Amino acid sequence: MIEMNDFPAQIFRAYDIRGKIEMLRPEYVQAIAHALANQFIEKGQPQISLGYDARLTSPTFAHIIQQVFQQKNIQVTEIGCCSTPQLYFAARKTGGNGIMVTASHNPKTDNGFKWIMQSEPPSPESIQNVGTQAAQYFQTEYIQNEKFEAIQASTHNPSLIHQIKTEYCLPYQNAILNDIHLSKPLKVVIDGLNGSAGYCANLVLKRLGCEVIAIRCNADGNFPDHAPDPSQATHLELLRQNVLNHQADIGIALDGDGDRVVILDETAHIISADRLLALFAQMCLKDHPQHEIVFDVKCSSMVRQAVERLGGHAKMIRTGSSFLRKYMSQSKGRAVFGGEYAGHYVFNDGRGMGYDDGLYAALRVMEYLCLFPKATLSEILALYPDRFYTEDTYISTHHTDPKVVLNEIEHLSQNFAAELSKIDGVRLDFEHGFGIIRASNTGEYFTVRFDADCPIHLNEIRQTFASMLSDRYPMIAQEILQAH
Repeated sequence: MIEMNDFPAQIFRAYDIRGKIEMLRPEYVQAIAHALANQFIEKGQPQISLGYDARLTSPTFAHIIQQVFQQKNIQVTEIGCCSTPQLYFAARKTGGNGIMVTASHNPKTDNGFKWIMQSEPPSPESIQNVGTQAAQYFQTEYIQNEKFEAIQASTHNPSLIHQIKTEYCLPYQNAILNDIHLSKPLKVVIDGLNGSAGYCANLVLKRLGCEVIAIRCNADGNFPDHAPDPSQATHLELLRQNVLNHQADIGIALDGDGDRVVILDETAHIISADRLLALFAQMCLKDHPQHEIVFDVKCSSMVRQAVERLGGHAKMIRTGSSFLRKYMSQSKGRAVFGGEYAGHYVFNDGRGMGYDDGLYAALRVMEYLCLFPKATLSEILALYPDRFYTEDTYISTHHTDPKVVLNEIEHLSQNFAAELSKIDGVRLDFEHGFGIIRASNTGEYFTVRFDADCPIHLNEIRQTFASMLSDRYPMIAQEILQAH
């Protein structure tokens, strides 16, 4: 017998709903679908677009959502297996309303849901509201009325397969082809990481006249090599080999649902998000001087310095692609570009779609590269040199109160020549780099990241953070010193 407290509250996160498959049993998914449908009804939205990624459970989850929404007289346009950007594009025809079944770059053991309503992503509060309503529905229908057999019978459909529907794929392709113009053919390696974005991306690149080497562009929810996460350098080894073997101009890796991208130059060197952000700022500010460039708190000091040097206004916001998209859409054209350290890039310069699309961001780089017929991508990016940094590192709270720890750092930081920011956690900007420590929304840990212009300054910044905690929180300080 399932108890009420079994309902997985932890899958309702700050940006979306996501968790292990065992936390997404059919009765849970149906309860979530009812809560989502109620949210659309409350806002007077009678129609949605519905898409799903390559994961093995995604067609079934989409089928449950479709059934529930149709029962509540909400019209559902099924997009099939697609990328999240394709779903956002299709949602323009359904009032800006869409639901995507995806766990993005997570391992194959996970799944989840993203959605937009009237073209806006949900707030953390509305996501929690869905969780509360879903738990209440589950309590009423399953605990009290014991409808387990009915839901199992209605959702067990082994014939459900991943369908790529060309009638929705083609308009998305055509919109990109009307926007992007390559003045010379490029040799491109595209790695779809077996997610749902590779198939369409391969077709777009070919239609642009590129010589395309496509790897892992078939949607395969088994993810035979590894999770569809391009932010892990070890996951890019196949892409690196192909860029070098084929002497390609550029390598492109898309995450599981295609809203994030990692780009390699012609030497198969991974271009950091900070360097890409600076390049995109340069591109957008050229045509829109003195406008705003938006970036999250995990981006390096170099981004702000580059924006200010280019005459733009640098705006730092909290981490989360939904916060980025919402800020961009509400800026009334003031912000012409925004990006995140995680690899989300949103163009708002009169071109692009207004949401994060990994393929589109890569194509903007390619278009810019074509303006310099004799230059390579590494030469174009030489203006923005590599930084020395640690990746996001997870550190246990060791049963401390995160707010108390962060307050301690804030207080002690006054002893150092650093600029304090409290937009999201505690960030300290020093002359040669920065450090940030944030409390997790979902677990008993902090995330820390350090960045500097050279290894010596990187170590100094890391040591500074550790020194502020060494007396009262020695175990946390020790883990900070081990961040790499």
